[in-house]
Amino acid sequence: MTTAEAYDRFANREVRGISPAYERLSRAVSCDDDLLALLDGLPPAKRQPNLLFGVVRWLGGPVEDPAAFHDFTLANWPAVEAQIRKRATQTNEAGRCAVLLPVLAALPQPLALLEVGASAGLCLYPDRYSYRYGEHRVGSGEPVLECAAAGFAPPERVPEVVWRAGLDLNPLDVTDPDDVSWLDALIWPEHAHRRARLRAAAAVAAADPPLLVRGDLVDDLPALAARAPAGATLVVFHTSVLYQVPLARREEFVRLVRDLPGHWIANEAPEVLPYDGLPDPPGEGMHNVLALDGRPLAWTRGHGQAITWFA
Repeated sequence: MTTAEAYDRFANREVRGISPAYERLSRAVSCDDDLLALLDGLPPAKRQPNLLFGVVRWLGGPVEDPAAFHDFTLANWPAVEAQIRKRATQTNEAGRCAVLLPVLAALPQPLALLEVGASAGLCLYPDRYSYRYGEHRVGSGEPVLECAAAGFAPPERVPEVVWRAGLDLNPLDVTDPDDVSWLDALIWPEHAHRRARLRAAAAVAAADPPLLVRGDLVDDLPALAARAPAGATLVVFHTSVLYQVPLARREEFVRLVRDLPGHWIANEAPEVLPYDGLPDPPGEGMHNVLALDGRPLAWTRGHGQAITWFA
């Protein structure tokens, strides 16, 4: 896929109807020879729309108007390029806990959670948040995570978590203003509700910081998993992470995580982690597949805003 095709695909599949600003911007970049030439000078993994747009936002650049974005990015390319090479898309959307909750609540309790690609660890607190699936409310904490649900009965209670740890090549610290500002910059422009959710979830994590380990999802996972307490069900999970991992390494991770004790929850796009015999997704837009121990269960939206159970 060319860079132009990747930006057009982002506009059509990920942000259409969800972020008008990024839809306009993605379409404009897909036809902008100047920006495409600069992006093609970067490593392939660094050309993605979320990273470019997040860096420009973090630097104070305009993202609402494609012409202004073009001018700012070209005029400030050395600074933009430096931040693109330094940073990664580490969207830490606590709302994703809403699509993980039905699986987590059904596993043998208590749980020892280990998130691969944990960013700042905000998805390690499913027991501290509360949830609203239509009229059904679960839990009593803050923030309240809204999720449209179909095809299953929502759980009655949050899980019991006795240990939480995260593995990331570059873990972020919710007590560091620079790290939090980067997480904020990765939130799409119109999504004020997600910014409020980030602040509330960051306060939860800052009050009881998780164990975050800098490491690789293959080389360092077994040692971290071995630190989980006896008597708790180990759950290794990840959401929208494996697309950043080369295919051979991704396959090695899958073989490894299948052999670990406990359970494995994956929430990834179907082209990233494929399954046989999937039903059609519910409507347009990009969907992930929620799976437990390699068995697909449901379609989910990327920020945890919807889940459609099919298993």
